[in-house]
Amino acid sequence: MTNHDRPVALVTGSATGVGRACVLQFAERGFDVVVNYSRSESEANATVAEVAALGAKALLCQCDVSDDTAVREMVKKIDQQYGRLDVVVNNAATTNFIPHDDLEALTEEMWDRMLAVNLKGAYFVSRAAFDLLQAGEGGAIVNVSSVAGLTGSGSCIAYAASKGALNTMTLSLARSMAPKVRVNAVCPGPIDSRWIREGNPDWDLNQMVADFPIPRAASPADVADTVLYFALGTTLTTGQLLALEGGMLLKT
Repeated sequence: MTNHDRPVALVTGSATGVGRACVLQFAERGFDVVVNYSRSESEANATVAEVAALGAKALLCQCDVSDDTAVREMVKKIDQQYGRLDVVVNNAATTNFIPHDDLEALTEEMWDRMLAVNLKGAYFVSRAAFDLLQAGEGGAIVNVSSVAGLTGSGSCIAYAASKGALNTMTLSLARSMAPKVRVNAVCPGPIDSRWIREGNPDWDLNQMVADFPIPRAASPADVADTVLYFALGTTLTTGQLLALEGGMLLKT
């Protein structure tokens, strides 16, 4: 195990969007980072370059988080490179944009893929990283969930179900990993990112949030702010689900 003085954060799905915003904020705060991606290699390399421009080191890891063997290999590389791991952000996710009343359109293959990435992937990463996280002075896991997991709304039924399960798993892991590792989740509402704009161009983000008490969609940086709070801004918070949705839940 090497002696690495700077703290280290692993952010899954960090080539673009919320994951990218998280690694840049960690780098700005003196962390070295692990940039994980599944398919977006060019964007991941661009994120690594941005991290380097901030004076931080980045380890680039291609890994589908639904593959437990690959996840364990990724964590092994982190141990070999840095000898420590202080924060894990389970951000990698996938969905299909399917109206909730179109029950036949949601196939078994779609269900399996969303559960594999959004739920099992977060478990695989958390489990593989646990020993490194607890080896230091105390680590943190932050799961990027969704308000869909609280309301049953969202891009499709399977996505909402996967995020609801991620929320309950956050509570379970908070108990089982205490006291050395804290586990929390942030539950964003609509995010102004490629995820929605390319996933379903028919959705009007401005119209979607128009009647929220705070009538705007979150930016990736907004979500990263909350992730950083759970990771660095508190030492006595675990097993919490924090909605980041402009007051959307006040309407229900």
